[in-house]
Amino acid sequence: MTRTVRAPYRFVPDTPPELVVHDEIAPCPYLEGRLARLPLRIPARPLLAHELDARLAVGDRRQGLLFYRTECPACRACEPIRIDATVFRPGKTLRRTVRRNDAFIELELGRPVVDGTRIALYNRHKVGRGLDNGREPIDFQGYREFLGLTSCDTFEMRYRLRGVLVGISIVDRGKDALSAVYSFYDPDHARLSLGSYFIMKQLELCRTWNMRYLYLGLYIAESEHMRYKARFLPHERLLDGRWTEIRENPTR
Repeated sequence: MTRTVRAPYRFVPDTPPELVVHDEIAPCPYLEGRLARLPLRIPARPLLAHELDARLAVGDRRQGLLFYRTECPACRACEPIRIDATVFRPGKTLRRTVRRNDAFIELELGRPVVDGTRIALYNRHKVGRGLDNGREPIDFQGYREFLGLTSCDTFEMRYRLRGVLVGISIVDRGKDALSAVYSFYDPDHARLSLGSYFIMKQLELCRTWNMRYLYLGLYIAESEHMRYKARFLPHERLLDGRWTEIRENPTR
């Protein structure tokens, strides 16, 4: 059962202004048994690059046309995480993953596309990774609203193995930052460590575009699907309103 905490459809002063379209306390999508509050806001117009940077810096995430950040009543498990691409140096395992996959995976950059191939791949990833939680597979409208629509400058990174699409990363381009919105891949190729490979290719794109930060979304130590991001050291996490560098002890 959900409980409305504040009246929706209220304006938030920002640049540009935003309209809150949903604000309820509901079961947490990340941690079972917890309650979450994720007010959803839609900007009055598409964001400029520096406006996206400003939102990312305070912990915002994007879902379709909407932005949100965690405002949970009794939990602080979600920690926004980013990598400084100018100082990050991968270890041997990551370098080996990139070298191996670069030999036969082709990367293409374009605008987001909504089609049956991507929808089927998305659903296969959800089921294969145990992320479906018993929900119905996403359909055309759901995929379009989640990953096809955007309110900023958005790109799709397409990964092909021998011409076959095996992975997608949706990323947002700011002025000084790239935001990894969502990635999914064919679970039959999990042995290729595609999740880590995608992050490494996003870091390469940061350097190509002369950007400092790659935002990876939320780090949640108690979630097996969200704590892998801490392996990328050093990184920074937004703790008590301040970005704090983490160089070791990724299990925090």
